[in-house]
Amino acid sequence: MTGLITGPNWAARNWSIDAGAGSIHDDETAAELGFRGGTVAGDIHMNQFPPVLVEIFGEQWFETGNLSLNFKNATVDLETVQVFAEPLKRGENQTRVWMERDDGLLVCSGTAALGDHSRSELRNLDYRPCDPEELRILRKVKPGMSLGSYDIVATTDKQFERYDKKLISDPMSWYRQKSPWGGPVAAPCTILEFLWGNAMQGLGPLVEESTGLFGAMEIGYTHGPFIMGRRYRIECSVVCVSQSPKTEIVWYDSEAFSESGELVATLRIQSRAMKASSPLYDS
Repeated sequence: MTGLITGPNWAARNWSIDAGAGSIHDDETAAELGFRGGTVAGDIHMNQFPPVLVEIFGEQWFETGNLSLNFKNATVDLETVQVFAEPLKRGENQTRVWMERDDGLLVCSGTAALGDHSRSELRNLDYRPCDPEELRILRKVKPGMSLGSYDIVATTDKQFERYDKKLISDPMSWYRQKSPWGGPVAAPCTILEFLWGNAMQGLGPLVEESTGLFGAMEIGYTHGPFIMGRRYRIECSVVCVSQSPKTEIVWYDSEAFSESGELVATLRIQSRAMKASSPLYDS
């Protein structure tokens, strides 16, 4: 296909390769579950998209933009991947985006948009839940339940450290220095750090012993950007619980509000619990 917009080839890092037994990012655990090695987290791959999206939509992508991805194939530490995007068609606010490994393997695919997020990849999936009586790992998790409200300060330490160590794939200077909005803005991995990280305080105790991994995630801005060093209130809730032959699945939303009450950023995420990793599925 001609006319594609592409990012650079990048050897993405598995930051959690030393996470230890029980983590999908640990080589031994991942191999036991049928993966080639500890997997690179989806938010690490998401870091490669913003430079391409700013090229397409302008800096406004950090204000009202959206990136919505389904992950298709896992990668391991230092495998080279590249972002692709279709040019924006006249009159459209959304386009197709994806990532491939250097041998052409599809890593993830979805949509990116500016403004209206209602037609995004993840907002138009079938969220029909399964019979809750069939669930084991996620039997305590119910659609619509709150996962808590959290008041946080978006501290800069982890993002700055990752930037300085060159761990962020295709980094933008706005993550470490001044941005068009004043202070540094959050990279996708940092959005996840605060929005997913706080949701897990409520979700984690409800999930039975198992190994989990991300299956899909969407970051959106309503009154962005998400600026580092500021205070936010994070609201988290469950969207849907379901299953596949190999996993139990939970979708949940996290929303970040400014001190004045404006919705700044949202995260929709799919977490999969591997049935083969749970003693509840021992036969």
